[in-house]
Amino acid sequence: MGDDTIYALSSGAPPAAIAVMRVSGRDARAAAAVLAGALPPPRRAGVRTLRGGDGTPLDRALVLVFPGPNSATGEDLVELHLHGGRAVVAAVGAALAAQPKLRQARPGEFTRRALTNGRIDLHQAEGLADLLEAETEDQRRAALAASDGGLGETLARWMRALSDAAAIVEAAIDYDEEADVSGGHADAWRAIVMAVRDEMVGLLAQPTVERLRDGLMVVLAGPPNAGKSSLFNALLGRDAAIVTPIAGTTRDVIEAQVIRAGIPYRLCDTAGLTDATENVVEQIGVERARALSARADVILWLGESGSAPPGAVRVAAKADLALSRNADISVSTHWPESIDRLWEFLAATGREQLALTSEIALREAQRGAVNDIASALTRSLHHTDPLVSAEELRVARRRLAGLVGLEATEAMLDALFGRFCLGK
Repeated sequence: MGDDTIYALSSGAPPAAIAVMRVSGRDARAAAAVLAGALPPPRRAGVRTLRGGDGTPLDRALVLVFPGPNSATGEDLVELHLHGGRAVVAAVGAALAAQPKLRQARPGEFTRRALTNGRIDLHQAEGLADLLEAETEDQRRAALAASDGGLGETLARWMRALSDAAAIVEAAIDYDEEADVSGGHADAWRAIVMAVRDEMVGLLAQPTVERLRDGLMVVLAGPPNAGKSSLFNALLGRDAAIVTPIAGTTRDVIEAQVIRAGIPYRLCDTAGLTDATENVVEQIGVERARALSARADVILWLGESGSAPPGAVRVAAKADLALSRNADISVSTHWPESIDRLWEFLAATGREQLALTSEIALREAQRGAVNDIASALTRSLHHTDPLVSAEELRVARRRLAGLVGLEATEAMLDALFGRFCLGK
């Protein structure tokens, strides 16, 4: 892949004030010279007239040359800063495509080359993908920290610290036949391990990247005809679910993604929960509703309070009818202020559950690995036998090396870089 020279538009779709066309690879400078003639010195912008194969002027553009390996991709990279009209971008793109040694880049290929050439690590690449998709402030903060290398630096720092601790334990084994890691050098290595373990525990308490992206899962549940779909529509401010007086109208889960006041939500309207149905479709809907409720962050229960699931928020959904019900919150689709109060309650819950105490967030897969590492470190601290402690430290370091060492399959990388836009 790296032997090819690639090009793509790296800015937004035209029309725009400026459009940036990037060319990367061993023939990047030669390809740019075909269009621009003599190129400016490295890292100095120069105005050039770009010309097509027949000498026809295409545009007056700024040209920037970044020799590899000290470029964004780790190889020769040229940027053409064009006027952002559709015709200009199309003409320059066609002129590049006409060169036999060039091909259009695939989505994420510039960033993938940066990873392959050691300009960024896998955690930075994942963070950059998240940054491109960020819609809330917390998502942006976590993604920016990852794309700037914050997570990779933290993992590398942990690795160095655990290597120091392991060296102390190994020395005790090699040079002290009566070694006991509960004394002597024990305080030194234990202090190191405890500091790393506690830092890991703190990071594990943070919401994951996926949780920041998907947001708070709010499930509306209750018996048939309890007003779930009406409340669902009122929360969204549009008719997303069919509402009729007929019980059992909602047969399946209806989901909607909402971002409100910087907090992402996943709202789920479910089928009415009932044990008395012979309708196969309705029965499947009930089973799905129960399964979703088991995974919910918040269950808004629209039914008799005595039948509410543990921890559910009891909602009186038809408060305008003056129904007597022991509820945590009363709302009516005819009272906009009551819907606002419900949103305020959800916002308070969302801020609590999605709060970032640091800018670094783990992915679910990383979280599992860090949890295993922290467990191994805890086990190492509980033993007085240096051989056992040393083995637990080796287990922890091997697992941590998997995170630091960028172990990834081609399929995993294809999935990651497929999330990027064409010119990234």
